[in-house]
Parts: sequence; C-alpha cells; structure tokens
Amino acid sequence: MAAAKGSRAANGAESFDYLIVGAGTAGCVLANRLSADTTARVGLIEAGPSDKRLLVRIPAAVAAASGDPAIGWGYKSVPQQHLNNRRIPLPRGRVLGGCSSINGMAYFRGHPRDFDEWADAGATGWSYEDVLPYFRKAENNETWPESRYHGSGGPMNVLDIQRPNPLVARFLEATTSLGFARCEDFNGPDPEGFGCRQATIRRGRRESMVTAYVDPIAHRQNLAIYTECLATGLVIEDRKARGVIIERDGSRVQLLATREVILCAGTYGSPHLLLLSGIGPGAALQPLGITVKHDLPGVGESLQDHPSTVLQMKTTDTSSYGVSLKALPRSLWNVLEYALLRRGPLASNVLEATGFVKSRPRVDRPDLQIVFMPMLRDPAGSPIPRGHGFGIIPIVVRPHSRGRVVLASPDPHVAPLVDPNYLDDCDDMRLMLEGVTLARRILSAPAFKSLRGEEVLPGPQIRDKASWMEYIRSSAVGVHHPSSTCRMGKDSFAVVDPSLRVHGIRNLRVADASVFPRVVAGNTNAAVVMTAEKAADLIKTAVPEPV
Repeated sequence: MAAAKGSRAANGAESFDYLIVGAGTAGCVLANRLSADTTARVGLIEAGPSDKRLLVRIPAAVAAASGDPAIGWGYKSVPQQHLNNRRIPLPRGRVLGGCSSINGMAYFRGHPRDFDEWADAGATGWSYEDVLPYFRKAENNETWPESRYHGSGGPMNVLDIQRPNPLVARFLEATTSLGFARCEDFNGPDPEGFGCRQATIRRGRRESMVTAYVDPIAHRQNLAIYTECLATGLVIEDRKARGVIIERDGSRVQLLATREVILCAGTYGSPHLLLLSGIGPGAALQPLGITVKHDLPGVGESLQDHPSTVLQMKTTDTSSYGVSLKALPRSLWNVLEYALLRRGPLASNVLEATGFVKSRPRVDRPDLQIVFMPMLRDPAGSPIPRGHGFGIIPIVVRPHSRGRVVLASPDPHVAPLVDPNYLDDCDDMRLMLEGVTLARRILSAPAFKSLRGEEVLPGPQIRDKASWMEYIRSSAVGVHHPSSTCRMGKDSFAVVDPSLRVHGIRNLRVADASVFPRVVAGNTNAAVVMTAEKAADLIKTAVPEPV
C-alpha cells in the first residue's frame, strides 16, 4: 500500500473523493487522470501484488507471464457445450496493471465501424469520431507522426517490432501471392489486409499501464495505491455508492468515497462485485441469501469473447523462435543481446504479424483475424517453445454468441461461473471453418515450400467439413478478449448509461471492457485505455451529487 492516505471519516474509515476498484488497464489510466487534480483524493485498490517481476518486464516472456498462477486469477470456464464440454482457461491478471501486465502487447484499436455500431446501439457519444481523440491522447507512437489518426507525447508507448522473425516475411509473401492486400497501419481508417502489427513496448520492455500511467505519478501525495487487498463488496445506501469493503491483512476494512466509486475490475470482476453487492437480477441473488439493492437484470449477461483455433507446422529449419541444440549459439547470443542492449527476439511480443479479412465480400468489415505464429507451440503447455515450426491462429473477431457471468457463491473468495458460450451461434462455426480453410491455404503457399513443413495440427487427414468441425470443437479456445457483461446502452438489459453510470445507483460507474456494447473486432487493450481516458473526462466534468 502506498504511503498516501485518504482523510478520516467520523467512524474512523479512510475516505477518498474517488475509489477505483481494480488497478488493471483502466484503473491505472483513471488513477493518473483523476489524481492530476491535486485537490482530489484518489484510492486505487488491487487484489494482486506489485508488477515488479522479471517475467512481466520481458516482452517475449508473455506466455510465462500469462500462465503464472502468482499473478493470475486462475479462472476457467464452465464446460462448453459446443466445445466437447471442455473447460477453457481464461487468464486474467491479478497484479498491478492487470491484464496489461500479462497480455500480448498487441496495439490494435478495433475497426472504426465498431464504435459507430456502439453509438447506433445506444452508446451515444461513443462513435469513432467521438473516441478517436482519446486513442490519440493515450498514444506515443514511435512510428507514425502526429496526425488525425495518431498521437505523440501520450503516456502509452507504441512501436513497430524492430527485428521481426525472418518467417514473417514469408508469411506476408504468402498472403500477397493469394491476392490479399497489405495493410501498413492497422490503426488507420481501413484496417483490412496483412502486415506487421504494433506493440506496447518501451525500450525493450513491456509497456503496461503501470509503466505508462502509474509509475510516472506514483509520488503524488493524493494517490493511495492498495495492493493485495481484495474488494469484497460495495457499500450501497439508499441506492447510492458510499464506499468499498476490502480485505487487508486478514481483516475487513471499509473505505469511503465522497464523490464516486469506479469499478475497473474487468469483464469478470466488475459484474462479480456488483452481484455480490446486491446489484443484478434479483431472482438469481435472492436464493443465495444476498439482499437485493437494485434489480438490474443485465449484470453479467451479454458476455462475448473471440474464439480461435490453431494450425501448426513442424520443420527442421531453425528460423523460427524456439530452443534446440542447433539453435543454441543463437539463443545464447539473444539472451546476452537483451541483457546488454534490451533488443533482439526477447524484446519482441513474438506474434508480430497479422491480417484482418472478410469471410464474404458482402460484409461491411473484416470478421476474421489471421495471426502468424513463428514458433512451434509446445503441446505440453510449456511457455518455452522447444523445437521449430510455425503456424496460424484464425480468430473470429465479430462473434454472434453471447455468454454470461453468474455467482457460484455469496462468498467473494469463490470465483464466479463464467460461460463464454463459444460457438453457440452457428454462424460462428461457419466463420471458424472459413478461418481454418484460409489458414491452410496460406501455409500451403509457395513462400513456405522450402521450409518443408509438416502439418502436425490438425494434420493432413483433416479434409472434409465434418472432420474440421470436430477438430474445432476439440481445440478451440478464446483469445482472452472478454467484454460486455456490464454493457453500455439504454435498453432494459444495459447496465451503464453512455456516461458509464450504473443504472439506478448514484455515484457508481463502471469503466473497463465490460461496458463495451459488443466486443471490438480485434485486441481489446487499446480500446480499454480509450474507455478509461474518456471516463476520466466524464467524471471530472460531472456535477457532484449532494452527500
């Protein structure tokens, strides 16, 4: 916990103007922006430990960081009925910086039309033209100059990977040979085609939202940062948020907020805390013995994530990232190069190239993402690739299926039940089939022929539609982009209004991916940063309610 404190209320509880629950991507942004007002006392609450860990800092250690149980929530889905009843791992960061401390560092905002669709769905003020200034405000782009689409001087560093794997050139050559266009800037007005993607990295180290937004201002005396403090409930009186109950050093402590409580606990954590606090569908809360403070049926509903699978080639060529006896001298040099100069393969986020394509000409924007993988994924789950190979991860970026998050228990230590409901909508399976078909075409292109790759996943025996569908059901996972469980809108199942205020509860907002009306068509971290930047302005310009 930081040395700074809030003031003391009459009952001895620490009191702040703003309490931010969750020091993940959004929480870090809000902590920075709200504490810039030196008269405002800000408390930032995080269940996990500090982010000062080697695996968090090294970009290429992303697989190890996301799988580290010491800094993760350990969520798994309920059995997925359309994926052979498998329980799917759902990594979420339980550490300062949240998922920005364990994610793949890919910088992609989403398609411009995604945000226009949000506005059309009732999220007034969230069209592309409305949100673009906040993307630019957050960004310090080392590659693209200050322009209508890009920012410089913002807190978050964005760059091109300086030395992508040699196989990336083959991948781009293969896609060009199939007639696909190049995309030079995935965060421009038309992110369609194939190219190298940008990453949130600064001087060879991960740029989490701690390093971007919190570390530079952690000295502020009006900001208190609580780590290893689990938020167990909200203090709600007369339909007004008054504070947060946390567990600290084995004891329950009440923190008060005189202005607002802002939930930034993520797509699983924010609805979980609302439900534990009696805000949600009353018919589901009452059987658990939870007093209903406000019957809000949409809490936990409308969950979306991007489903994916993988095609994998094995080769004796050592160009790919991987550990082998033949590549040992190069690997040792790469370690030394990174230790001395902070550059080389260890300064990369590994998955350096991608593409966004339309499954059919008539769709208005890409609904498939194709990610190139210049490595052989270890089937045993080791974060260090052993041997050599390459592959493609096809992803459905505009899924139709919706799931939910519900309480398993009124005990805040018990994880909620998370059901992404992958492939519930038959069109999602159609898109997956389109994705794997395209992936195999790319891997069969002449650009890869000299590598003499052998397809090990799913294997050349998979040819007909039925066998492809069975492979997808047995292998598909999410790509860790959950959203929409506290979605923004004006209909009866919306949880927050376009100002991110929880319907029916005063002084309470949600500002994280859970408010997305629907998931953006790509990686979500940049869109969460944008959401928090806009939320900060909404909060700072709000008229304070009477105490």
